[in-house]
Amino acid sequence: MRGETILIVDDEKLIRWSLEKELSRVGFNILQAETIQEALSLLQEHEPDIVILDQLLPDGTGIDVLQTIKSGKIRVPVIMLTAVDRSDVAVQAMKLGAVDYVTKPVNVDELKIVIERELDDTRLKRQVAHFLKQQQQSYGFCGMIGSSPPMKKVFDAITKIAQSSGTTVLITGESGTGKELAARAIHSLSDRKDHPLIIANFSALTESIIESELFGHEKGAFTDARNRKKGVFELAHQGTIFLDEIGDISPKVQVKLLRVLEQKSFQRVGGSSDITVDVRIIAATNQSLEPRIAGKEFRADLYYRLNVAGIYMPPLRDRGDDIVLLAEYLLQEFNTKFHRQYKGLAEETMKLFLNYQWPGNVREMRNVLERAVLLWEDNMIRPHHIEFPRLHQRASQFSRSAKSGPAEDLSLFDLEKQALVQALEKTGYNQSQAARVLKITRDTLRYRMKKYGLMKHDALTDDTTSP
Repeated sequence: MRGETILIVDDEKLIRWSLEKELSRVGFNILQAETIQEALSLLQEHEPDIVILDQLLPDGTGIDVLQTIKSGKIRVPVIMLTAVDRSDVAVQAMKLGAVDYVTKPVNVDELKIVIERELDDTRLKRQVAHFLKQQQQSYGFCGMIGSSPPMKKVFDAITKIAQSSGTTVLITGESGTGKELAARAIHSLSDRKDHPLIIANFSALTESIIESELFGHEKGAFTDARNRKKGVFELAHQGTIFLDEIGDISPKVQVKLLRVLEQKSFQRVGGSSDITVDVRIIAATNQSLEPRIAGKEFRADLYYRLNVAGIYMPPLRDRGDDIVLLAEYLLQEFNTKFHRQYKGLAEETMKLFLNYQWPGNVREMRNVLERAVLLWEDNMIRPHHIEFPRLHQRASQFSRSAKSGPAEDLSLFDLEKQALVQALEKTGYNQSQAARVLKITRDTLRYRMKKYGLMKHDALTDDTTSP
């Protein structure tokens, strides 16, 4: 007995009766409604697992119900019932969030397949959400995952710094280590949390607009200044400003920023009146500012004003077992995103990850795993699924060559190509059989054969007549 609850919304009593009869036979609990008002009442009262919704109802349309569900807090999969000649309704319903549609007269077997698929998908999402919540509770801190000593030090520093809502903070660390997450954590744990957190990334702003973005401008201050504009500092009043890549700002902006830190006031571009604000400034950089200070490129007095409280975000390579912990967490996230069912990392992949230097840190791991989950289908993440932007030679020793010879001399590119060649040779270049050996789809196999220039055997590659 399944036990899930299905709400059937249709004004035709015979359809409701026949669907209830068939669906209750396989273990579903059935609720019925013939109007929108009844349906919304049952949705609030019982929170069904899925809704089967007819398009035409006495007091409105199924589209009306979908819009109500979408605009409210109710989260439930909806399957639309549409007439055969109303494909426009089906398209509109899917755009509004319906998971699928079934045409009338209803093929009950088809409907059961759709219901089973959507309930299985919902169940998987709930399991993954539960796992991620457990991981966050056990090893997480404000969106950051880790239990290593370096990360515990970071979490402790964030907790203490957050209590002083006026203290300026400088976060340092390599790209991809989570500096923005640390800034968000400080803001969310402080008494400024109910006010804005505004992020300004200097590497994404041109020199000509940085001043205007930060401090605003008066009408007519420059050619395109048709109206007065408030800048980041005004918009973030009583909140927090996160100035990312602070090392990239010009000497002119450095002077203005120093004035804000010292006097808590500034002037808009083209303005003459002082504007006073109450903001906390959190700055971040992936550069070492000391050489820039020595070279007169960055003001020493600004540096000391920013670095009242400092946080160093450690690189991923220095975080030990956090690497595997984070990989498992991200894998479950991508399971949900791409509807996969990976159970974890294979032992060889764990060794590969632990010995890779991760020059791009957490951001690189996210990209590597997302690509692997998207392109491959398996129950475990294996070494041949992984493609690093840059692979350190020592990492490859944990993957085994398909041919004889020292694995240390092979790149991951070579190892993956050899795995393909071995499977193809083993199966006489039969693509379908080779795909089964490698536990990937035939389309993925063909994609990788093209990538490695192995399509020259096309005349011998398949045991089917399909193209």
